Amino acid sequence: IFFRLLFFMAVYLALLLVAVFSLATGSTDTVPYWRGQTVRHLHQEYYNIFRHGNRNAASHLWSTFLLDRSMQMTQARLEYMFTGYCAVSGSPVNPHDYNRYRLTLPLVSGGGKRRTGYMHYCCWPCVCDTQDFIRVDTKTVSTSDGERQYHFAVLGNPCQNPDDLDRPFLQPFDRRWTSIRQSAPEVRCGDNHTLIGATLSDHGYPIIAMFFDAEQLEDEVADGAVSNGNAAPTPGRISVSPSGVKYQDETEWGPMCTDRANNGYNSGMGEIFRKVAAITEIDIPTAPAIESNLAPPNTEGTCEAGEM
Repeated sequence: IFFRLLFFMAVYLALLLVAVFSLATGSTDTVPYWRGQTVRHLHQEYYNIFRHGNRNAASHLWSTFLLDRSMQMTQARLEYMFTGYCAVSGSPVNPHDYNRYRLTLPLVSGGGKRRTGYMHYCCWPCVCDTQDFIRVDTKTVSTSDGERQYHFAVLGNPCQNPDDLDRPFLQPFDRRWTSIRQSAPEVRCGDNHTLIGATLSDHGYPIIAMFFDAEQLEDEVADGAVSNGNAAPTPGRISVSPSGVKYQDETEWGPMCTDRANNGYNSGMGEIFRKVAAITEIDIPTAPAIESNLAPPNTEGTCEAGEM
């Protein structure tokens, strides 16, 4: 009788936890418990996350997979998991100092405010695409440690104009005509212009990645650039923040981003991500004000378009 009582108590507690999770996330769907501890475990979920095609420009699905399971993770584990993929290409990434990039992007809340943070990429052209299209918004997330407001990288909703998914464009690599529906099949639209599988930020934009906090530097100038004195931009140069975080700064890639644009975006994801992001751009004013904050404490994908 004693062991039977313990069994029923365990079942009751399990059901109670499921109910609490559902109420906290606003969902009545049961999310299976995920035991992943490393980004490699996240990468092993690839075919469970991308069930209708490849990962091209579909990082909203990585984000939703993690946010749906946020209550199962500590804040530290959730933040670490968000370093495991590239927001632009959707490619799996093994995070390290040399693929951490520091950028300053506009906040969707307007008022000319900008925020400085870190993102992990599969390759440098993602810096250029981020500057052109990605913006920053907030969302409060529940974890096993409690609630916390995070900043996330967001895009405009391409499903506001779903006919554009079939608009043909020329890929710069092989000069082949394609469309978003062909090259990025996980960018799918549902009823009422919803992007299927996307989790929305506080202002209603699809979340594609976490925008990791970065501290403002003493030599930061008004527009968010980092002054290196008279030093010319040096792609690949590693900088170190006062707290010891190593990163590549976006300003190092300015001339290469210009050259890439002049050559038809013939590197990185090419036109695929740019075509998705350009369907419905987030239109907010840009101004010099910067919001500063402190930074938190082998198989890697590539930026090229994925076939699987």
